Amino acid sequence: MSVTIVECPTCGAPVEWGAQSPHRPFCSDRCKLIDLGAWASEEHAIAGNELEDELFSGDMPPRQH
Repeated sequence: MSVTIVECPTCGAPVEWGAQSPHRPFCSDRCKLIDLGAWASEEHAIAGNELEDELFSGDMPPRQH
């Protein structure tokens, strides 16, 4: 049986893909939280279609700060 090894998306450390690695694909809870923080602060984003975003932005009421 072969072992699958992936790189941690945050730090690049090798991670064995299996039940023994509960934070997979991350090497640790710390790296998982660093990645979550990057998404929350919009350092990471999924590219979208600006025209499509504009079409639907009027469907929502303005945000109150």
